[in-house]
Amino acid sequence: MPQRLDVSPHALPDDRFAVVVSKYNSDITDRLCEAALKTLVQHGVADQKIVVVPVPGSFEIPLVANRLAQSGNVDAVVCLGAVIQGETTHHEYINHQVALGISNAAVQNGVPVAFGVLTCQNLELALDRAGGRMGNKGHEAALAALESLATLRAIDAAETNTETAEDTSGENPEGGED
Repeated sequence: MPQRLDVSPHALPDDRFAVVVSKYNSDITDRLCEAALKTLVQHGVADQKIVVVPVPGSFEIPLVANRLAQSGNVDAVVCLGAVIQGETTHHEYINHQVALGISNAAVQNGVPVAFGVLTCQNLELALDRAGGRMGNKGHEAALAALESLATLRAIDAAETNTETAEDTSGENPEGGED
């Protein structure tokens, strides 16, 4: 039977989180942020271990998230924004770059950087996803950050346990006789 890493999304006492939130479409992003903060606190993150970093719009999220992930001052980053389709295709360019930038920030730094940027066709759909009938994507993004952090720690612990088991296997690491 395959080994399964079961993780709890509960934070450790010293875990530090950043929430990068777009000020644009603040009627939506404020709701996302409120839900994200509530979720982090419910899962054991102390208020003083959370920093909220407002940015002008969703396009600015990846740069700030990357800098936070690089800094070593946070264990995970939650990114929140709302890009709502207008009359042009501008939203497509923004959405693609934001998604790519957030993904790159996580991969390049080895720090969970969760995607909580709404990419909706209209305001009604955004409201549905910011606490309406579709739930709250801010909550989901915070939970994803917590779970990803716990998963990375479980992987690291499994690697450490494997290395320890190899070290105690009774073989002489020098290659000679005992």
